[in-house]
Amino acid sequence: MAANNRQLWLTVNAGSSSLKLVLFEADSLKPFAVVQIERIGTPDAHLLAGDLPVMTIAAADHRRAFDQGLRYWRQQSVLVSPENLMGIVHRVVHGGERFTAPIQLTPDVRAGIEALIPLAPLHNPLALQCIDAALALDARTPQFAVFDTAFHHDLPPEAFHYALPLRFYREFGIRRYGFHGISVDSVSRQLAESLGEPRASLNLIVAHLGNGASLTAIRGGRSVDTTMGFTPLEGLVMGTRAGDLDPAIPAFLENHTGLSGADVARLLNRESGLLGLCGHADLRAIHEAMTAGNDAAELAALALAVYTYRIRKYLGAFMALLGRVDGVIFTGGVGEHDAIVRSQALSGMGLFGWHLDPARNVATLGPAEVTPLHAEGSFPGIYVVPSREAEQMVRLAAPLLAT
Repeated sequence: MAANNRQLWLTVNAGSSSLKLVLFEADSLKPFAVVQIERIGTPDAHLLAGDLPVMTIAAADHRRAFDQGLRYWRQQSVLVSPENLMGIVHRVVHGGERFTAPIQLTPDVRAGIEALIPLAPLHNPLALQCIDAALALDARTPQFAVFDTAFHHDLPPEAFHYALPLRFYREFGIRRYGFHGISVDSVSRQLAESLGEPRASLNLIVAHLGNGASLTAIRGGRSVDTTMGFTPLEGLVMGTRAGDLDPAIPAFLENHTGLSGADVARLLNRESGLLGLCGHADLRAIHEAMTAGNDAAELAALALAVYTYRIRKYLGAFMALLGRVDGVIFTGGVGEHDAIVRSQALSGMGLFGWHLDPARNVATLGPAEVTPLHAEGSFPGIYVVPSREAEQMVRLAAPLLAT
């Protein structure tokens, strides 16, 4: 498995408590090696690689997790060095209004990402830890940042403005930014290629459903609306995030429960959503609980109903916004694998010509295929498309080497 004679790209994707490192062959963009580190910052931190047993490791933070991932590869004779590494690409959640395209990392760019920490206090610091670790590893290899917000940077003004006094936008950048952009970019590109159509000719709705979840409306290849906003909290019900709610609720909770502003923020981001409704953040656990035949089953069914109702409501809204919808894409861990969620989210949409094929919906799906789920005569088409986020990161950064 030695990488000495291969030209490779390394992608670095830092989640709130996880880190995924992927090496890609530069000529084919095929994954060469993958390491996933979970539960960073806890005594249960562990490393996953292929079919090998889970390895418990010491990873107090993301910088140490990055070092542990490379150390594991060295033990497996996967050598990452300036001689065979074309570039390192980092996913950064928030680029604000400054970073609207992939960019090569410089001290000024790093400082710009750091300045955006107030807009993404849970995520941008983790990306910076990995950036610093990669620079310490090798200062000679070009490094790049790609931004989850970039795909949505040119949302129309009526979509990105909140109805607040404009001084808050001008002074503090309070607007709707949108997230999951790298994934949305990837799956919309894949579907267009599969259909043999230019992406600019298609109107699409992308449902990225995982622990975090969002819908995006795409007209002619560009994002025109998305459910996430100033932060990833807005929009759909998620694993632990509340999604849309009356803006008066946080102040009410502070005034009547003794919770501080920080307590309320934690409640809405980490203790709400599916977890708050039924005690489970994972849809697999919710489906299992629904078979119990007790109060827990009722709560699980309620959580699923609230979750899919919100998806269905936004599907209808984005259909009205786009006017013509050529394709609906389900992606992300839930979107790709949960047939029950897809079926409930599309319930009633047959009135508008959306027809899911039940047999196709429950069939085993290929791990890397664009898979149609719609019945004969359905318009729009309904598809599962795998979110090749890491590959898309390389696609976005690679052209910068030639400039």
